[in-house]
Amino acid sequence: MTADGFASVPGAVVDERGLAHLGNPVREQRDLAAGSAVAPLADRAVLTVAGEDRLSWLDSITSQALTALAPGVGTELLVLDPQGHVEHAASVVDDGERTWLIVDRDRAEGLLTWLTRMRFRLRVDPQNVSEEFAVVAGTSTAADALGGEVVWRDPWPNVGIGGWGYAAVDPHPGADLDWAEAVVPRAVLDGLAVAASRGEARLAGYLAADALRVAAWRPRAATEADGRTLPHEVDWLRTAVHLDKGCYRGQETVAKVHNLGHPPRRLVSLQLDGSDAELPAPGAAVRLDGAEVGAVTSVARHHEEGPIALAIVKRSVPVDAALTVEVPDGEIAAAQEVVVPPDAGRAASVPRLPRLSQRR
Repeated sequence: MTADGFASVPGAVVDERGLAHLGNPVREQRDLAAGSAVAPLADRAVLTVAGEDRLSWLDSITSQALTALAPGVGTELLVLDPQGHVEHAASVVDDGERTWLIVDRDRAEGLLTWLTRMRFRLRVDPQNVSEEFAVVAGTSTAADALGGEVVWRDPWPNVGIGGWGYAAVDPHPGADLDWAEAVVPRAVLDGLAVAASRGEARLAGYLAADALRVAAWRPRAATEADGRTLPHEVDWLRTAVHLDKGCYRGQETVAKVHNLGHPPRRLVSLQLDGSDAELPAPGAAVRLDGAEVGAVTSVARHHEEGPIALAIVKRSVPVDAALTVEVPDGEIAAAQEVVVPPDAGRAASVPRLPRLSQRR
């Protein structure tokens, strides 16, 4: 079944991303967060890697330490380019025989091609199994009830072993986020559509899922990675990078920026002026005193916080600056909350030597 199969559910609005909503995205957010609804995510794809060498192989070519990953434990990995920019991201869970990767649909074939090219003579077999399996999300309890092949439990915002969190707020806005994604046979989608049509199951659209993610400051490759994004800029060292593991492509940049430098850009959360009914689009310019200093990456209308967004701005933008965001009819005010502070990085204690002119 494809996302179009949900078009028969009363109130359903389906577009190229999948099931957008069923008439009331705000209520759907509440139901999704409470565990009384699940969200089919048609913009996700599913890859698997079989073979005895799968975990050590993925460990050697990605940002995450995976050799000792226990079955059923959720983590995530990044594939970086040689300069440390994010090329791919995947949610990862192993079932003891196969490693399952949940990825953005539009990036799945690119990741599979790269994985296939990196096999060498190792005992690994990467496959795209999206024709057989789909992804449905909700709370851990709701995802478990779907009876899928595996359930990936989002570790965000907990700082993993070898990770590092830049967001300094306590509690983190994502602390109460209970998010899991079940990999299910596509026939399960048919059952969900029928049950929802009969009033026997509650569904939520991707707009509800997006709102919960944005409120939790949770980055996603499809939205927050623009081809030059460093993991540090979006606080992804928290869950997707192991700083103490061995060499992988892009690792040198990750270490240098974290230990000796600062990321050139930083993620912010924006509280948008709610008096304008129209939300900015992803990619909308973020301005300070008329000058463009960044761009919106994700936007949502949250059931408690109202209009909110994530944006990536220049590191030099003051944390207390009054920002504006471009909308079709002009600009709206945007109050920033710091996700990644300007002083993020430079974690190593490197002694400063005196200048030659100061030596006697």
